[in-house]
Amino acid sequence: MMNRLFVTSLSILCLLAATTYPCQAQENSVIYACVKNEGQTRIVSDASQCKKDEVAVSWNVVGPQGPPGPAGPIGQTGPAGPNVLAIAQLRWYDANSVATFDLSNVPTPGPCWLAFDGASIWVTNYGIPWGTGSTVTKLRASDGGILGTFVVGNGPYGIAFDGANIWVANYVSNNITKLRASDGADLGTFATGMGPLMVSFDGTNIWVSNTTDNTVMKLRPSDGVILGTFAVGDYPDGVTFDGTSIWVTNALDNNVMRLRTSDGVILGTYSVGARPIGATFDGNSIWVANGGSNSVSKLRASDGAVLGTFPVGSAPRFPVFDGANIWVPNSSDNTVTKLRASDGAILGTFAVGNDPNAVVFDGVNIWVANILSYTLSKL
Repeated sequence: MMNRLFVTSLSILCLLAATTYPCQAQENSVIYACVKNEGQTRIVSDASQCKKDEVAVSWNVVGPQGPPGPAGPIGQTGPAGPNVLAIAQLRWYDANSVATFDLSNVPTPGPCWLAFDGASIWVTNYGIPWGTGSTVTKLRASDGGILGTFVVGNGPYGIAFDGANIWVANYVSNNITKLRASDGADLGTFATGMGPLMVSFDGTNIWVSNTTDNTVMKLRPSDGVILGTFAVGDYPDGVTFDGTSIWVTNALDNNVMRLRTSDGVILGTYSVGARPIGATFDGNSIWVANGGSNSVSKLRASDGAVLGTFPVGSAPRFPVFDGANIWVPNSSDNTVTKLRASDGAILGTFAVGNDPNAVVFDGVNIWVANILSYTLSKL
């Protein structure tokens, strides 16, 4: 009865006296009141103001924060977000031919392989007839303007950027050339095995595949010293780094090998389609272009398990990852196929030049090297 009388008296006091004595918290967020036995209540600014026949009460006290509750269950992974670089450049729409750049006037044309150095596109001019070229060309990525053409070895094919320099595998002259990316200055040419075709940088060292020797070589970038030569499969035509290991596509063995970067030890050999020609890493999986079976294979990078095989165009080669999708040049179809990396679904097939051999992503656009039309396509 006493509690009910107290609550009723306090409620009536707050409602009726709001205009003259608002029932609100003081600056310290605590309301003080003095209550007599009969239920008479008055609001005070401090409990010390209560008389002997009154009981001091307070309310609206905020206690200390309790401990956090247990973490809830992890939700499902959401869909991949958009390519923010493409959106920034108003390129969220499907690919189309933005431009084509003619390289027929460079010495011994025949654009074969591409690399991006953060600002410019580098292309090897392998040459037509095959292997007669001896130059690489540097183009401005923004508009395709030619910034220079530089002499390297004979039959330049694969090319890679190490963060400061461009490395070019010279297939015919059996060596590799190092160019300074800023101005194309020749920093040295270093011996490799026979038939060096592809180049990859693992963040520390340069790797070269020697197709005639059936080996891969590991070179120190500072001076080109060979740190190791490792036997692989028959006709290793591609080398790809996944952040931990080097993957080698062995075209005539229909498999790929995974090597430990520290010492070249083979960690696994995995079967793929017919005549694999190049691979790319999407952050989780390795994608291999099967040139002889018109497909790409997706392998889990951690153990080489095949996660799927997906049809593409005719004679696919050297795929590339753009942050969300896989792009595959189909050399006999004169097209490029775009697949969603998450499930291999084909998102589009786009016409390019004659005999597209390689593709590279510059953060916004896909560039395609069309060997027999002496052009680059920008999608």
